[in-house]
Amino acid sequence: MQIELVETFLDLCDTRSFNRTADRLGVTQSTVSGRIRSLEKSLDRRLFQRNRSGTSLTLEGLRFEPHARALRVGWSEALRATRDAGPTATTLRVGLQRDLTSPQIGDWVRAFRAYLPDTALYIEADFSTQMCNDLMQGILDVAVIYTPKPHPDLYFETLSEVRFRMISDVADTLAAIPADSYVQAAISDAFDRLHKTLLPGLSASAIQCGQNSLTSAMLTALGGSGYVLEDTAADLTATGRFAYVDRAPVIPQPVYSAIHLRNRHRSSYRKLIQLLGAHVPGHRGFDPG
Repeated sequence: MQIELVETFLDLCDTRSFNRTADRLGVTQSTVSGRIRSLEKSLDRRLFQRNRSGTSLTLEGLRFEPHARALRVGWSEALRATRDAGPTATTLRVGLQRDLTSPQIGDWVRAFRAYLPDTALYIEADFSTQMCNDLMQGILDVAVIYTPKPHPDLYFETLSEVRFRMISDVADTLAAIPADSYVQAAISDAFDRLHKTLLPGLSASAIQCGQNSLTSAMLTALGGSGYVLEDTAADLTATGRFAYVDRAPVIPQPVYSAIHLRNRHRSSYRKLIQLLGAHVPGHRGFDPG
């Protein structure tokens, strides 16, 4: 069975649209249809049915879906296992929320290398949704994220929380913040909900940024007011240009670890998550010894 047939099947499970799957995979709709027919022929079962309401899984398709996900993860693991990792025995692939790639990451890498000296490490920065997808596909082994994407194949734990504080170079108090120069941080769904509850008058800004570094850059370039990570706020207020906004609430953002469910109890993954947690601001720390 070709893995591209499984990938097409799983994408169609998500989209329930042959057109959307074709767009996402960069192929024609006829190619998607052909792949599904080939898969159905291999299994001798019909996996999808089309009707006026759209595309839906048959009972056989529902039964095949968890096995297809396992096949995709197994294929990714097989590819990694057969690639040359140099003198190391294995490679762990880690995804970090873009806001959390601080200069202190070097301390975490040193702790990781001390604990698992024979393991190669791959690190990338991304956003929560993509990292959850990469975990499901076996592209990543562990991720540190802001927003869990509930899925039966994924396991999440709360690691810590980071804090965002409002700074400004145009006003000293919350009541005086002008809405027309407010740069709205749109960090996650949870952050947005709390922001709207606490600051309804500032929750429809003309400029919204989904990343701390972008919010910081916008404030530095344009001036105004906005929420940034606590460490970033300290750096910007230290310049003398910005100041903390009096009576502006601190907004917390939970940080989670995410792994594939099958790796939940593996000791190396548990230790890796603990080491990652120690790297996240606000965590009480971890002694790898």
